[in-house]
Amino acid sequence: MIEGLLFAIMAGLFISLQTVFNARVSDKAGSWATTVLVLGIGLVTSLPMFFIMDDTRLFDLGGVNKIYLLSGVIGVGLVFCIMQGIRLLGPAYAISLVLVSQLTLAVLIDTFGWFGFSPVPFTINKLAGLGLLIVGIVVFKIEKKPHFRDHQAEKSA
Repeated sequence: MIEGLLFAIMAGLFISLQTVFNARVSDKAGSWATTVLVLGIGLVTSLPMFFIMDDTRLFDLGGVNKIYLLSGVIGVGLVFCIMQGIRLLGPAYAISLVLVSQLTLAVLIDTFGWFGFSPVPFTINKLAGLGLLIVGIVVFKIEKKPHFRDHQAEKSA
């Protein structure tokens, strides 16, 4: 359990760093060039790790449902869309929306047992958790309006 928590936390940190870095690179290189660069570097990085650490054959996919191989295509969309979201909304707001959409889809996958997972009952706690996340994003985005006195002080300065 602890190991799973640590991996999940590290993934969240990696996703946040990667997407911010990607957005900065795309400012100079463009969105599609950055997507190609990032995924290409990922391939160059992961291939040696596979040969060093993995105990299975690279293309020994046996009974894998072929639709799951679309995850590479989904990865292209992921990199591109998060990069655009951060560029247009800023890191915190974009990642907040990503988290809510990820959790919503994960709850649907759990609840209906999609993609071979065992169904997990949908509970009021899950609904409340999703609702709290959404309310948290709304609160996060509320702009503080200057009070009349603050506004007057700015004018006289």
